[in-house]
Amino acid sequence: MKRLSALLCGCLLSAQALAADKVELLLDWFINPDHGPLIIAQQKGYFAEQGLDVSLVEPADPSMPPKLVAAGQADMAISYQPQLHLQVDQGLPLTRVGTLVATPLNSLVVLKDGPIKSIADLKGKKVGFSVSGFEDALLSAMLHKHGLKNDDIELVNVNWSLSPSVISGQVDAVIGAFRNFELNQMDIEGHPGRAFFVEEEGVPAYDELILVVNNAQLNDDRWPRVMTALEQATQYIVNHPEAAWATFISYKPDELNTELNRRAWRDTLTRFALRPAALDAGRYQRFGAFMQAQGLTKANPAVATYAISP
Repeated sequence: MKRLSALLCGCLLSAQALAADKVELLLDWFINPDHGPLIIAQQKGYFAEQGLDVSLVEPADPSMPPKLVAAGQADMAISYQPQLHLQVDQGLPLTRVGTLVATPLNSLVVLKDGPIKSIADLKGKKVGFSVSGFEDALLSAMLHKHGLKNDDIELVNVNWSLSPSVISGQVDAVIGAFRNFELNQMDIEGHPGRAFFVEEEGVPAYDELILVVNNAQLNDDRWPRVMTALEQATQYIVNHPEAAWATFISYKPDELNTELNRRAWRDTLTRFALRPAALDAGRYQRFGAFMQAQGLTKANPAVATYAISP
């Protein structure tokens, strides 16, 4: 009877696995603590409980995931709210259906013991960046709040080498540094940094990491189930941060179990969306107006045309 029971249980699990709805989810970057709820949902079986078989795909080119979803070549992608505004303005058929990280992570970073004590001190200084366009707009708004213009500083493309360029003195500050990573990296290397947070310096608050799907699949019943699993995962992380860390690194122990990731995990916990499906339409409308005012988008369309709560 025990052998029969085990056999029936195995058959049931196999049947459930076969019946699970597949979701190919393209990440924005290699796996890191920003993806915490996704990894926890995978490792703790929350996706499986929702009848989902989710594959998490790290991209070869970080710029491609939303474009692949727009082209119908993947189910869902991790993106960024600012990027969504830009891509919708370009005509890509994308809609936000959930939020992973609900606060900006972007910041302007300088050396803690350096000469820059205020953004006003950047006059005549060099500021490094990695991605032109949006980061320029962020910097412009931050400078404007302190009576400066873009012409008052020298922009330097540092090609993703953000913290090293500040530490080496190549530039006096960098825009586009993630506060949960670059600050920790600088501290580990013995050169502590200071961050000026964009949402405190003239830029409307926005969601950093979001989940987007193709407009042709807005009514797909997989998306509410994905959000339910992510909400469970986030609750687990908040309630059991150390156990959740152990679960997170179990996904790829050799790659994820680092001092930088441990520190980043700690600093990202309070930024995960507690209600991933929830949508603050006013926030999206305000940030859309900011993007338009900065000349990054031609229009500020109705939020319902590019962001929903499934």
